[in-house]
Amino acid sequence: MRTQGNLARHELIGLSVRVSRSPDPSVEGVEGRVVDETRNTLVLERADGRRAIRVPKAGCAFRFALPNGTFAELEGSFIAFRPEDRVKRCR
Repeated sequence: MRTQGNLARHELIGLSVRVSRSPDPSVEGVEGRVVDETRNTLVLERADGRRAIRVPKAGCAFRFALPNGTFAELEGSFIAFRPEDRVKRCR
């Protein structure tokens, strides 16, 4: 499993993700696909078919499934920027 890497500099929308750590126990372990992103949140379309859920980036850790079959772990605070600014700030 990779960590941080250059994933923070790429588009997250469309990737499968699992919330691996969260201060909110009801969010921890939620899996789905990223359908939207704001400065402070990721919106996940849940894998179990229930309604989409908005997960705060700060305080959470995310495990992304990459297209090549590997996984990458990202701290939410590391990507807590507007998507268009994240490319510049995550160097």
